[in-house]
Amino acid sequence: MRFLGIGDWNDLGDMYLRMAASGHQVRVHIGDPRAHGIMAGMVERVDDWRACLPWIREAGRDGIIVFEDAKSGALHDRLRSEGYQVIGGGSLGAQLEGDRASGQQAMRAAGLRTAAVHAFQDYDQAIAFIRASPGRYVYKFNGDRFPSTHNYVGELPDGSDVISLLDHYRRSWRGSDRPSFILMQHVEGVEIGVGAYFNGEAFLDAVCLDWEHKRFFPGDLGELTGEMGTLVTYRGSQRLFEATLAPMQPMLRAAGYCGYINLNTIVNDAGIWPLEFTCRFGYPGFAILDALHDVSWAEILARLVHRDAVAIPTRPGWAVGVVLTVPPFPRFAPASDDGDGEDADEDPTARGLPISFRRPLDAEDNRNLHLAEVAMRDNRLVTSGVLGYLMVATGSGDTVERAQERAYALARTVVVPNLRYRDDIGRRFVARDQATLRRLGWLP
Repeated sequence: MRFLGIGDWNDLGDMYLRMAASGHQVRVHIGDPRAHGIMAGMVERVDDWRACLPWIREAGRDGIIVFEDAKSGALHDRLRSEGYQVIGGGSLGAQLEGDRASGQQAMRAAGLRTAAVHAFQDYDQAIAFIRASPGRYVYKFNGDRFPSTHNYVGELPDGSDVISLLDHYRRSWRGSDRPSFILMQHVEGVEIGVGAYFNGEAFLDAVCLDWEHKRFFPGDLGELTGEMGTLVTYRGSQRLFEATLAPMQPMLRAAGYCGYINLNTIVNDAGIWPLEFTCRFGYPGFAILDALHDVSWAEILARLVHRDAVAIPTRPGWAVGVVLTVPPFPRFAPASDDGDGEDADEDPTARGLPISFRRPLDAEDNRNLHLAEVAMRDNRLVTSGVLGYLMVATGSGDTVERAQERAYALARTVVVPNLRYRDDIGRRFVARDQATLRRLGWLP
């Protein structure tokens, strides 16, 4: 088969590597020049993805385009209308993920109950709102202009900490454009995601549950990162699926949505509170789910676009994934660096340093170590990219504890200067969240 991956950061690089190793032809377009060094010498990068469209079309049924982001949804739809097989959320996916208030409106239209969400483009108005309606709020930007570190979960019951932050952003805002953000009512409970694959007409029969760990440090301290690790399972998901993603099916079908979709929620004694959509593969979620698949990514992508099979064979049990990073994560490298590891004077750890292992990796290790911002140089694996997001170590087992043990055993084999990772992925679930979800009847 032929696959054309399109994105800014080569976020699905590990998927491309695995498909190429299985004999498929893979070409990748990396839109941001700073990220051109990611997986250099490992995947075939193309500067002009449009020039590859004839190559995809001549493959017929075996030619698939994979989009890594949700923001280019209108392009997904256009290419589909021209007869290409496209994995991507389309215009609906861009709206659901990029405009948080619209995402909440879509949830309500599907019959889901949501927490109060208020959209703003003016900091003074947002500050006045909190003063008039004190409470705990979550502050989140719309779109992908700002990283997760700019979002904030309010701590004080009167909202004064959020007011102070909004005032800071008001005074420091630069440019003629207006900010676009939401204030969401804070909801206490167990955070859990529900994810599934939609083929344009219906959901496939593999539904996953995930427990993300977004804070930088163990104990849920520090910045909100994209994600530091996740616990996942494909079992026991049916009730949560029926209460969350299943009601979205008519809307997804009408839009021709094709790809992975995830709905993050809070569950408490009052029920389920949906928070936000991810209308693309999750990072590192796709890599961790791979530990529970009995079919390859190429087969899964083919089933999505061909619509000739709804089954994705998956394994029972649990998988844990741990994100391994180096500085400057969770922030980006200096803009002057092109990401190829040649101009890394400001932060030499992030790019160009060798990656070593405490012992030779066997086939099982390689199956469970998912590479991200790395490259091959002189036949050696080195750090690369602009963020310091190196790889994901995964482990699976019939219990969460066994999956944790295997993931961390693999993580400990990696040797890179200034390597960091959380050592508590899945711990909160074992200690507290699993019992709560079982008491509420959401887990068997």
